[in-house]
Amino acid sequence: LRELGLIRVFPQRGTQVLKISPKAVEDARFIREAVECAVVREAALKADFDDIYRLHDNIALQRRSLRIDDPEAFFDLDEDFHRLLAATAKRPSTWDFIEMVKPQVDRVRFLDLDDHHSQESNVAEHAALVEAVENHDPAKAEQAMQEHLRSVRKALLRIKTRSPDMFESD
Repeated sequence: LRELGLIRVFPQRGTQVLKISPKAVEDARFIREAVECAVVREAALKADFDDIYRLHDNIALQRRSLRIDDPEAFFDLDEDFHRLLAATAKRPSTWDFIEMVKPQVDRVRFLDLDDHHSQESNVAEHAALVEAVENHDPAKAEQAMQEHLRSVRKALLRIKTRSPDMFESD
């Protein structure tokens, strides 16, 4: 957690959870966008019937988690969706890399879990991604991924407005 920039360790005294750094969130989002846009372009070129089926199945499960109001299941399914895209691109190790940089973004995503509208938007964005991949349209898939990952900026502003004490000063 210390290496991820989430806590500060004071030897022999304890630990402190660090406030959210908007710059660190934006840097992680930037890296994630660069990698995932490349991933989704390849996914659009390489997707087969089974890949598309798995992506549609994941979307159906996301919608179900919204209906039953299970935000933790939704979060896990969101993670699985992005992992499936990497597998569809035949680049599963890219998700391993993304997992190293995304903890800062995840802090914002966890705090945004209670926003049902945000989750509904995520599902719609995921569905647009699947449509582009299914249509083998790499340019549209990349555009959809950019829009999807940039939505974390809106979440960051919502949470920062609601809970400014959780954030480092700019």
